[in-house]
Parts: sequence; C-alpha cells; structure tokens
Amino acid sequence: MPEKTHRDTVFVENANILLHDAWPGEQYVLRVQAPKCAAHATPGSFAHVQCGPDLPMRRPLSIMRAHASAGWVEFLYKDVGSGTHELSKRTTGESISLIGPVGVPFTPDPERPHTLLLGGGVGMPPMVFLADRLRKDARWQPVVFMGSEVPFPFNAQPSRFLLPGMPEGIIAAMPLLEDWGIPSRLASLQAYPGCYEGYITDLARLWLDDLDAEARATVSLFACGPHPMLAATATLAREYDLPCQVSLEEYMACAVGGCAGCAVAINTPDGPAMKRVCVDGPVFDAYTVDW
Repeated sequence: MPEKTHRDTVFVENANILLHDAWPGEQYVLRVQAPKCAAHATPGSFAHVQCGPDLPMRRPLSIMRAHASAGWVEFLYKDVGSGTHELSKRTTGESISLIGPVGVPFTPDPERPHTLLLGGGVGMPPMVFLADRLRKDARWQPVVFMGSEVPFPFNAQPSRFLLPGMPEGIIAAMPLLEDWGIPSRLASLQAYPGCYEGYITDLARLWLDDLDAEARATVSLFACGPHPMLAATATLAREYDLPCQVSLEEYMACAVGGCAGCAVAINTPDGPAMKRVCVDGPVFDAYTVDW
C-alpha cells in the first residue's frame, strides 16, 4: 500500500471566528482561530468548513494566510450558494468546525527563482499564501498578477514597483503585497482604475515578452482560478517553455479522499488516470492535466 502522506497532518478543530469582513461583490474575508491547521498549512492547502449547524455538507475554502504562532488561518470566499450564504451570516465570536489543512502544496524550484503567480477571482487566496511564504526566503523574487470581474476584495493602491512590459497607467496593486515588498498588478474587463483591461494571462504575456531569454529561463508559473483561466495559463506555459503548477477547484463531498467525487483526468507516466483534487491535489503540474 502506498504511504498515506496526509496522515497525522489533517485536523478537526472548532475554530472561533476572529474577523469576518464583507466586501463588494458578495465577497468575505474570514479569519478563524485554528492552531493546528495554522501550524501545518502550506501554500495551496485548503480547509473543509462546516458553514452552518444545519448544513452537514462542508465547503472547501482555500487558505489565504496562516499565522502559525498566533494560531489563525484566513480565507477569502464568495457567497455563491446555500453553504457560503449561510457562512456569510456567521459573526465574530461564533465557532465553526473545520477540517484542515488538506491537499498537496505548491513546490517552487530553487533553480527558477523568478516566480510569477496568477490568481483569478477566488483563486487569489493561494497566491497570497504562496507570496507570503516566498517573501521570507531571499532566494525568491515573486511577482503577482490578480484578476477579477467583481470589485477586488481590498482597496487597490498605486504600486511603487516598476515591472517590465506594463502599459502606461497600469499601476493598481494589492496593498498587502506592497507592504510585503512584492510587485503586483491587477487585471479586469470592468475598466477599474489602474487595472489592465484584459485577461490576466495577457498581462502575464506582456511581462514575459519584456524579459530576455536568460531571464525567462529562471521563471516558473503558479496559478489558481477558474478552469478557463488555468487552461489558458497552461497554454502560456507551453508557449514560453515554462514549468507551471496549477491549483484546481472542484466540488467535493468528503475532502479526505474517500468519495472520489472530485476526481479529474491526469496524464501520468503509466497513462491517463483519475486523480482526486482533495488529496492528490489540489496542486498539479499543468502539463499533466487533461484540459
């Protein structure tokens, strides 16, 4: 039997709500006290959250930030169904049950220190978590591009960092990343001020095109977002011959590998296979996914 690498690293906790902020576009930032999850969370992992006492089916939420010493984890989610709608009603001081952290994380390659992170919509949280982890090691030089078709769940500010290939006026950035010293830019089709008007992968192409061959040889891609965006990211990676890891989003029931309801087609050395997003992923090599 193969070793169960997730054993003893996934915990059930009753987590007290520390913060629950609403943002335009029915988006919410949720921070909960969950010391075991916080201590073991890695960029790309998620938690399976019970949204309400009368909803037995949990919902998977990507971890956006984790503070091991303070014992909290943070999520960004959208109110898009009965579960997340119920979760949106929960208030500070209440307790929710979560299972986590679950899943295979991103694994940056030290030989590719220029990391380009692409986050679309509710795919932004894993990119924030990965950027947070990368900034703590001087080897890495992360750049983050984020896209959204609803208002961003933060108050964008002009970036103080210059980036190759950026058109004039494309200066909107995420304040948290600015505070961390990480360059970022925002993209949208909604003509938000300072944002690139187009797809996030087109913005990435502008950045890549402005690099010479030697610089591009040190770049790797990481992405999370809607399926069409991830497929476009995989195409971009092939076009520029870049390694690329993607975090897939699928509906799931158990989130611990038992039901196989979140299986996706993956090309393996032994041929096509169905892999579970919850425990075999959610992070996969983009070149192996059957888009």
